[in-house]
Amino acid sequence: MEILRFLALILLLNASLRCIAQAKVLHYDFVLKEAKFTKLCSTKSILTVNDTFPRPTIRVNKGDTAFVTVHNQGKYGVTIHWHGVRQPRNPWSDGPENITQCPIPPKSSFTQEIIFSTEEGTLWWHAHSDWTRATVHGAIIISPAPKTTYPFPKPYAEETIILGEWYKGDVMAIIDEALATGGDPNVSDAFTINGQPGDLYNCSSATTYRLKVDAGKTYLLRIINSIMNEEQFFGIAKHKLTLVATDASYTKQITADYLMISPGQTMDVLVTTNQSPSRYYIVSTPFADSTAPFDNTTTTAILQYNGNYKPPSSIPFPTLPTYNNKTAAENFTKRLRSLASKAHPVNVPRSITRSIFITVSVNQIYCPNASCSGPDGNRLSASLSNISFQTPTIDILQAYYRNLPKVYSGNFPTQPPYYFNFTGDVGNNTIYPSLGTKALIVNYNDAVEIVYQGTNVGAAENHPMHLHGYSFYVVGTGSGNFNKKTDPKSYNLIDPPEVNTVGVPKNGWVTIRFIADNPGVWFMHCHLERHASWGMNTVLIVKNGRTNATSIRPPPKYMPPCSKS
Repeated sequence: MEILRFLALILLLNASLRCIAQAKVLHYDFVLKEAKFTKLCSTKSILTVNDTFPRPTIRVNKGDTAFVTVHNQGKYGVTIHWHGVRQPRNPWSDGPENITQCPIPPKSSFTQEIIFSTEEGTLWWHAHSDWTRATVHGAIIISPAPKTTYPFPKPYAEETIILGEWYKGDVMAIIDEALATGGDPNVSDAFTINGQPGDLYNCSSATTYRLKVDAGKTYLLRIINSIMNEEQFFGIAKHKLTLVATDASYTKQITADYLMISPGQTMDVLVTTNQSPSRYYIVSTPFADSTAPFDNTTTTAILQYNGNYKPPSSIPFPTLPTYNNKTAAENFTKRLRSLASKAHPVNVPRSITRSIFITVSVNQIYCPNASCSGPDGNRLSASLSNISFQTPTIDILQAYYRNLPKVYSGNFPTQPPYYFNFTGDVGNNTIYPSLGTKALIVNYNDAVEIVYQGTNVGAAENHPMHLHGYSFYVVGTGSGNFNKKTDPKSYNLIDPPEVNTVGVPKNGWVTIRFIADNPGVWFMHCHLERHASWGMNTVLIVKNGRTNATSIRPPPKYMPPCSKS
């Protein structure tokens, strides 16, 4: 028996060494600077990386490591986040401003180490300072490890589709003004597909993005929603979409006429070009089930078959759900299931050691003499468990690692301050949140369950919640108030989808589970940017384990200094 164990250990070690030998180390340079772009009949300067919008793309294989040196030649401090990358034990390179690092000052550089481990598929990177991510973002493509392949027939070709938007005004000025007055920020002036607004906007048809394809082939589309404040429906005229992965985790195949994709989410989709050679519209429209202002426009691209044929006099247009069709949105998301195969197993925690219940609300902060521009002359705010997050001036990771006092407190509640009819007539009792910099602390290897409860406080809507440093399983969702006795009976513990961003339904709830096996300081926030700006955030601190291998790595020799920039 001992000999068999020894041989098994040797085989496991050899396999690990082969994986290490195959893994690559890649290097990228990101030069952040202002560049001029012309859209919607006017020209303006925007912050870009390597003079591109969007892009550049990071391409790796599963298990690789990338070093990205960010050279800030812009006007103000900025940070970069690698959205959905687990970063084992390495929060130092995660990127959210004043959470895991302070901004990279202008005329300076910072090298970030991005460690790819379990992810496989499509993720993305973006700026994580104020609203700079509106123009500073791009794709991360993680191909299967060498000598492995997709869990579906290899597509003929691949293409990345980044859903974004365009503001005629200066994006930083827009959020600065909104925060100064307390009102809603201006909405975008156009949505974009790969940086182009499309045929339905002024001065845009000449630059409409065209995806050129051969007939009778299957293409893999890597779709990213980088939009600031709107979830999106997406479809292609006369072509079915077959979802095969979301947030760099494979799913059971779902064939649909449309997708519903939230800001922060990625979806890998197979499209077979089985229609008559012609041109077909690729379309993205908003899903907005709220009374809050939103950009209610439509962006288009064109799926263009190669070959000789007469272009259609009218390009076919897909039929997408109306902007407020909550049922259509939920009908799509409820179909998501993990692949749960031998090669891509699930590991859903069954015995929970840490249960957390978090309410998600849009709030107000009282302004004397009704002097602000929000509802009733107050200032718009947002909260988790009625606590509106206040971003510190010293990053929380540094404060935690060095035991610096008075930067944050570790008493974010595991239950709301008090219970009420969350999705009913909430009255005025919960309009005003408390203000604080509070972190939620869990032990290493805790089996964590979080129930996010959407509330009817303020402008209720769907909230895409994102957790840094982790993917998690979405084991249940429903409408109304969560019932801790009956609702867990409906949980899917067999093949729930594994994601890093999940929509909390308007006046509903969602339950996630994960093992807290990645020590560090990890940001948790709504990926609707205006809500994050208003305080719909907190920080998850996962304590170290008992060994060096289960503890936060030491910081790099240089971290950007914590000073106003």
